[in-house]
Amino acid sequence: MLNTALDAGVSPETLRKIESGRVATPAFPTIAAIADVLGLSLDAVWSEVNHSDGRGELARSGRRGGDQLAS
Repeated sequence: MLNTALDAGVSPETLRKIESGRVATPAFPTIAAIADVLGLSLDAVWSEVNHSDGRGELARSGRRGGDQLAS
């Protein structure tokens, strides 16, 4: 998680808060940066937010091993 946060330009604490739901509405540029680092498309992220219970698997292209989003 540390590398993901730093590569996305956010603090590890901010990423932890987003993952745990303590940040109700993270800024779009923050989500875009995290998605980019994880190799996730914004379409997949948007679909996950709007069309599932939040526990589905996100489509990805090249997501780095060991990096996860909280479910």
